[in-house]
Formats: sequence, C-alpha cells, structure tokens
Amino acid sequence: MTATVTEVTRPVNHKRALRTATIVSTFGGLLFGYDTGVINGALPYMQADLGLTPLTEGLVTSSLLFGAAFGALFGGRLADRHGRRKMIMVLAVVFLAGTLACTFAPNTEVMILARLILGLAVGGASVTVPVYLAEVSPSDRRGRIVTQNELMIVTGQLLAFIFNAYLGNSFGESGGIWRWMLVIATLPAIALWIGMNFMPESPRWLASMGSFGEALSVLQRIRSQSEARAEFEEVKAMAVEDYKAKMGSWKDLSVPWLRHIFVVGIGLAVIQQITGVNSIMYYGTQILAESGFGREAALTANIANGVISVLATFLGIWLLGKVGRRKMLITGQLGTTTALLLIGVFSLILPEGTARGFVILALTVTFLAFQQGAISPVTWLMLSEIFPLKIRGLGMGASAFVLWIVNFLVGFGFPQLLAAIGLSNTFFVFAVLGVGAIAFAAKFIPETKDKSLEDLEHFFKRAAAKQPVTV
Repeated sequence: MTATVTEVTRPVNHKRALRTATIVSTFGGLLFGYDTGVINGALPYMQADLGLTPLTEGLVTSSLLFGAAFGALFGGRLADRHGRRKMIMVLAVVFLAGTLACTFAPNTEVMILARLILGLAVGGASVTVPVYLAEVSPSDRRGRIVTQNELMIVTGQLLAFIFNAYLGNSFGESGGIWRWMLVIATLPAIALWIGMNFMPESPRWLASMGSFGEALSVLQRIRSQSEARAEFEEVKAMAVEDYKAKMGSWKDLSVPWLRHIFVVGIGLAVIQQITGVNSIMYYGTQILAESGFGREAALTANIANGVISVLATFLGIWLLGKVGRRKMLITGQLGTTTALLLIGVFSLILPEGTARGFVILALTVTFLAFQQGAISPVTWLMLSEIFPLKIRGLGMGASAFVLWIVNFLVGFGFPQLLAAIGLSNTFFVFAVLGVGAIAFAAKFIPETKDKSLEDLEHFFKRAAAKQPVTV
C-alpha cells in the first residue's frame, strides 16, 4: 500500500469541478431513463412492424430489464476492480452499440437480443453512477448530488415521451418511425464517453487501491484545501482498515453486521419495484389507451407522466435536505399504494371513455408524484451509501440485480396480466404488494441522513453488536 501524499498547489475552482463531474457522469442516468422510457411510445408501432403478440411484447420490453440485472450484478464488481470512471466510459460504448443494434433490428429475435445488450449498460449505469457520485460528494451534500442521477433518469424518460409523441403524431403513418425514436439515444452516449475522459476518478476508490497521493489530488480538485485535507484523513483511515479485502466477497456476509446491511439493501430494491412504477413508465401509453384515449392522444397524454416525474424529483431532491430518508420512503409508499388502489377502483366502476381516461391519468400522475418524489430518489441514494467500502460494489451490484429482476418480472408480466385479469385487477395486485412494502420499510429501513459514508459503517457495526436484526 502506497502512502505517499502529494500536494496540489495550482488554483482550482472546486465547486465547478464537482458540478461538472456530477453533470457529465449523470448522462449515464439520462441514458438509463431514455432507453427504459422510449419503449413506452415505440411499442405500439413495433407491434405492427414486427408482428408482436402479448408474449413477444413482454419479451421485447423486459429483455432490457433482464440484461440490466446482470449489468448491475457484474458492473459493481468491475467498477471495484477497474475504477468507477473507467467503468462508466465502457458503459457509454455499450449504450452506443446497443442503441444502434436496436435501431436496425430486422425482426423480433434480433430486437430482443439487442435490448438485452442495451440492458447490460443500463444496469451497469444504475449501480456505477450513484456510487461514483456518492464517493465524490461531501457528506453534507451527498443526498442532493446523488439524486441528481435520479433527476437525469426521469428527464431521460420525459425526453423519450416528448420525442415519441412528436414523432408519433407527426410521422406515425410512416413505416419504421419507432427506429427514429430509438436512435436518438446515440447522442448522449457519445457525450458521456467524451465527457468522462476529462473527469476525475473516485477518491475513495483510489484510496482503497492504496493510491493515497492520487486520492488527495482528486479531493483537492473537488473540495476546498481545508475540506480536502480533513476528508482525506478520514478516507485514508477507513481505507487502511478495509485494505485486507479491497474487493468484498460472499464470504464477508458471514459477518452479522455486513449480512444485516446486505438484507436491508435487497429489501430496498424489492420494495422500490413492487409498487409497479414501471408498468406505468413502460406501458403508460397502453394503459391510457385502455382507459379511453386513442393511440396518438395517449402518446400526448403520457407526457404528463414524464413532466410530473421530473417536477416530483426536483421536490424530492429539495426534501432530502430537509427530511429524513426513512420518513420520505414510508410516506412515498403510503401515497403510491393509495393511488394504485384508486386506479383499480375507478377503472372498475367508470365506463370506458375519455372521462375515465382523464381520471386514470390524474391517478397515474399522483402515483408518480409519490414514487419519483420520494421512493426512487431515496432508494438509489440509500443503496449508494449504506454499504461499507469493501463490499460497496458487491452490495450495490447484488441489490441492483434483485431490483432489475423484479423490474423484469413486472415488465414481462404486465401485458399478460392485463390480458388475463384486466386493468383494475392488475392494479389491485400492485396495491396488495404495496402494503407489504410499507410494512418492510417501517420495520427494517434505518435513517442515514447527515452521516458520512465512514460514519454509516461504524453505525451499522455498533447496531449489529447490540441487536443484529434491529435497525
């Protein structure tokens, strides 16, 4: 382990450097959002061109999610081995290749395979970008900085909905219009690769590799000199403590406090997805069409879902500085479960038509306000901060793997549930799952607000020593 420390004497605008690193790296989140959201409007046009059935429709949508599960699982490990910055650059290349493969897919089989490849990048970005942001952020601003990624995800989804609506309404009669919807994602992929060439590596990852001089250099680039020196000493002390296992393994879960954190992370991942949020983000156009809108009208109305997602995420970022993570999560779960129940009730009692369509739209907007304003930003933030350094990649990767597998099951099963039991009963199923999510959050999720990453590690150790299963 190298202990050499080098000082940086050149003047640097540390606030600008941190802001730039945040913006550039979160292009990974923008791609995550666009590539998951674009299918919402492209799918109705693919159905005609590729001859999709409910089964193949589910496969085209969910193949990305299946790929994302493995991208998340291995992405965290690769980021531990090679660095957060290098991993994000590799993901940018996979985003580009996957997008081009989807755009030029000649049939359903190739589309499923291409979406699977694209999913590897989406899943890798879902774990690597939040960890990178958490590790370059000062503890007092970590909540707001990490959730910038969530803002970029929903912004990407909104852009997908807007481009879908524009292209669908303007050129919907043209063959293959869905290909133009997909190819737009090549632009942020190129921007991400170029931008990350100029960004610093995570100082905590550098310290975990024993590169203390480089770690201090990066901290002096993104902090004031006094903050850099103080944080460096804290990071160095924790890195030395964890040095014997720079990359955690499954064997580490034999330690009670590490196993405890791991279970909390898996639980967070599950309860974020069983709200059924992605049934709306992937199939919102079909839900609105089922409720009484025409195809083009549903494309336009679906923009409201994207707009509220962005606005709610802004609110969520502001709330994270004021309210505890745990309280926000439970409030969000209560709101989404209520909205799901009401969607089921009104889709059952109201006759099909435009009036029912607007009621369902109002309820999906309400649902997304709670989901994107509370549940999603808190989930990704807490996953990026609860795991100690030596199992951060393993824990984040495994949690995100589970999250994407649940997402896959929702994405694959939703069109078949819709065909089998109808709109109202499908949402009643999600409402019941939401009740279970509330119970889990209330019992097991700890508070992490205003604690440094190193403080959290000590906190979980002490908590496990006293009561291994209590949080």
